[in-house]
Amino acid sequence: MSVEFRQPEGLHGQSPGPGGHLRATDTGPPSMPAPWSLPRWRAYVAAAVLCYINLLNYMNWFIIAGVLLDVQKFFHISDSNAGLLQTVFISFLLLSAPVFGYLGDRHSRKATLSFGILLWSGAGLSSSFISPRYSWLFFLSRGLVGTGTASYSTIAPTVLGDLFVRDQRTRVLAVFYIFIPVGSGLGYVLGSAVTELTGNWRWALRIMPCLEAVALILLIMLVPDPPRGAAEKQGVATMGDPRSSWCEDVRYLWRNWSFVWSTLGVTAMAFVTGALGFWAPKFLFEARVVHGLLLPCFREPCNSQDSLIFGALTVVTGIIGVILGAETSRRYKKVNPQAEPLICAASLLAAAPCLYLALILAPTTLLASYVFLALGELLLSCNWAVVADILLSVVVPRCRGTAEALQITVGHILGDAGSPYLTGLISSALRAGRPDTYLQRFLSLQQSSLCCAFVIALGGGCFLLTALHLERDQAQVQQSGTGILESESQRLISGRGASPEGS
Repeated sequence: MSVEFRQPEGLHGQSPGPGGHLRATDTGPPSMPAPWSLPRWRAYVAAAVLCYINLLNYMNWFIIAGVLLDVQKFFHISDSNAGLLQTVFISFLLLSAPVFGYLGDRHSRKATLSFGILLWSGAGLSSSFISPRYSWLFFLSRGLVGTGTASYSTIAPTVLGDLFVRDQRTRVLAVFYIFIPVGSGLGYVLGSAVTELTGNWRWALRIMPCLEAVALILLIMLVPDPPRGAAEKQGVATMGDPRSSWCEDVRYLWRNWSFVWSTLGVTAMAFVTGALGFWAPKFLFEARVVHGLLLPCFREPCNSQDSLIFGALTVVTGIIGVILGAETSRRYKKVNPQAEPLICAASLLAAAPCLYLALILAPTTLLASYVFLALGELLLSCNWAVVADILLSVVVPRCRGTAEALQITVGHILGDAGSPYLTGLISSALRAGRPDTYLQRFLSLQQSSLCCAFVIALGGGCFLLTALHLERDQAQVQQSGTGILESESQRLISGRGASPEGS
């Protein structure tokens, strides 16, 4: 779509100035901002660039999980400390997200995104040269990568929200969020494939900065920074509205029950994807050892076939799931305005037994375990684009960056910041009271992962509660946008006796 809006015409005392801006005369009202427009093809090119960067963003999240056994051998890290790797990454991300949300609502979003890409690519490259004697430095570098990715996860969806609206926005967000599972899966694939080819897991971290340099150039050249609320044709109102404080934005979001309950639903999703995404390749590897299909790994490089399989499953189920969820939402909300949270609730409640069966059946039959794991991943992926559309529809444009930041922060604090570490910690605790056999090590990891099935069911309940408040909060956003624009026009018209024209 072409993002374009027009300002009221026929207002007395104003004449076009240089560049098309309105200029106030001595008797006229204050000048108003010029209209902002973008050709349709430019909007789609910008969306394509943002999708490419999102792919790299999530490859960075899970590239270490794809070579986790090798990292553990190289730095001599136990299961509990290996889970701490992801916890450090997420902790830095959640501490940075509110800062980037604040900056994204008030300053140049393109500059903030560029800084984030430079930070995460530089930290990732430098981490590949760390000596095994300085494992703490490797943990710190993963934290800095998390800080860089926080800028992108917080700000990029708000840019898309200002380039597209309604069905176009749903479709574009679907494509954008396809790259969460696709990027995650390719992270496993890249890490394991490069390790297989080179015999050194660190080369995977050295390839990523080359791809990220291309992303930075494309971002600078092809991605605009539209006015907040441009797609809703509130550009004049949004830019003229007094800027609220961060505390005021937080209070507004705290009273927005659709935002609150959907954020708790996203938190449940983050808990499960964080734990399973980090431990699943190792779990599948140990399951095959228990079945006698592989020998245990005692030194690096370890067999990476399970990382490749899990990565491929994540990519395929992610693409299908995101498209299925977004298209179902687009069609169903034409007949039911509560469609989006209901779809999220149904998919999570269906995913819970699938994940439970995938874990329970692994010692008995690997094939059934893979099938149910794939079904669980597919159902989880149905929600990525839908939850983003919920947020953009229930939050006013002026504080969407803050809303994204808060959702990310809460989701990671209560979700995947602790779930990989918690899973590894429980696994280590269970192993401490059992015989030191490979079967008992596998069963300890299996049993520590079972909590994921119960957490994801709680997430489904949160989305059912979101549905109760959705229509009211969406109506308030629409009334707020219309009211601002109309009140501003009335203020100008009442003093001059003119009437606006145009759309």
